[in-house]
Amino acid sequence: MRLRFLGKETQGGGSPTLFDTDEIVNGKEVYVIQGWRITDPETLSQLDIPDHETVIAVPKRLMSHLPKDDPHGADEG
Repeated sequence: MRLRFLGKETQGGGSPTLFDTDEIVNGKEVYVIQGWRITDPETLSQLDIPDHETVIAVPKRLMSHLPKDDPHGADEG
């Protein structure tokens, strides 16, 4: 998978980062997001997470790096 850097929210090492890619995952165009892994059992118990997925948290400001003209059809739902 080839990644194209879009932006990051620097907070020391391991900063949450946003990437674009031309890769198709499960038939969908995707962004790749690096963030903080959520391990809190109470939070995870509120979610239905398939074995092939994970949950991360990122600063809301990271989303400001999304392209204004979203080539991935964000309005598709």
